[in-house]
Amino acid sequence: MADQAAHSQAGSRVEREQLKRLEILSILEASTLVLLVCVAVPLKHAFGWPTGARILGPIHGIAFLAYSWTAFQTVAGGGWQGRHMVRLFAVAFLPFAGFFNIPWLRQRAGALNGGLAE
Repeated sequence: MADQAAHSQAGSRVEREQLKRLEILSILEASTLVLLVCVAVPLKHAFGWPTGARILGPIHGIAFLAYSWTAFQTVAGGGWQGRHMVRLFAVAFLPFAGFFNIPWLRQRAGALNGGLAE
């Protein structure tokens, strides 16, 4: 019985750490997407300055891949409803949407602390 409780606590700790990484990467991915779409691309097309898009494009690409990989790892741990998985991946494609994920991810981590994960 004690082994089962210890295993459950270790699993919750790992998922909380994963959710924290996902939170950080969500902020990074959303920030680079906003900068790319709202700053670099307009500068490229309106003023003929492609340097910003050339720099931010690959940076956002790496941030997107890191976020996607971490989201996939988090979901692969189990316990996620389909609509939550769709939400995790959909926000990566909409400017500013990643910022709205932060309170939700914190709430989910808090539920793990109290043993109330969905």
